[in-house]
Parts: sequence; C-alpha cells; structure tokens
Amino acid sequence: MNYVGIDHHRQYSHITWLDEKGEVVKSGRVGNLRRELEEFLQGVRDVKAVIEAGRSSYTMGDVLSDLGIETTVAHPKDVKAIAKAKVKTDERDSYKLAHLLRTGYIPEVHKRSRENRSSQRVLRQRAFYVGKQTAVKNRLRTLLAQQGEEIRSEVSRVENLKI
Repeated sequence: MNYVGIDHHRQYSHITWLDEKGEVVKSGRVGNLRRELEEFLQGVRDVKAVIEAGRSSYTMGDVLSDLGIETTVAHPKDVKAIAKAKVKTDERDSYKLAHLLRTGYIPEVHKRSRENRSSQRVLRQRAFYVGKQTAVKNRLRTLLAQQGEEIRSEVSRVENLKI
C-alpha cells in the first residue's frame, strides 16, 4: 500500500508519497492541475490519499477519486500533530498527513456527495443574496427615516414595495 499526503493550497499543493514502510518515495510541489497531478502520481499503484478539509479540498478529492485513488478528508483542527508543530512547512505538513494515514490516525470528516455539495452551494448563494437584499432595504429605510417629516409620510405609503 502507498500513502499520499496532500497539503492543499489555492494555486498549488505539496504532495508526499510514502511506501508501506513509511519511506518517502517522492515529494514535491505540484500545480493544482489534473495533468500535473497525474504526472506526479504516475506509476503509483494501490494508493490511499489524505487531504485536509478546506474551501477547495473537495475539488482535489474529486480529481483523485476520478483517478481511482481512495481519498480521505482530514479534520484540520483535529490533526494535532500538524496544528501544534513549532515549525510548519508545506513539506512537513504533507509528510505528517501521509504518515498519519499510514498509521491509521487520521481524524476523518464526513464526505458529502457531489450532488449534496452542489445543492449546498446553491442554497448558500441564495442566502448570501437574500442577506444583501435585506441589508440594502434596511439601509434605504434608515436613510429615508433620517429625512424630514414630509418625506417620511410619503415613505409610509411606499414602504411595502418590493425591491
């Protein structure tokens, strides 16, 4: 069995590949492009990978799954070996993730399905826009309330209009 630890960032990831004895087979910085990931992992067989949960870790997990690699998503706050490290580098973090996966000490996060994540994204966007709309309405009401009596009486007639 081979183990891959991925310290994932927006533009790139640092990947460490360990064999079953815990020896580093390959380690390096890889751009977050499918072809670069495939090139880095070329020749690896019987592999498990781990990535810390983050804003785009599911995207990397999906790419790895499409490549046939079993992927675990780790809870970042519970990966204490990384969180409490005095010296943090991408290389050390990816190594520790791979090592924890190899020894079976990865605190996993529940992985939602792609459909579930897609629905969640739509709902979050809707909540964002509804919140913005409410903020604009409240701001307009505040500005109008700070005007004279004549304007406030006019506003009371149109206050229930939809924006």
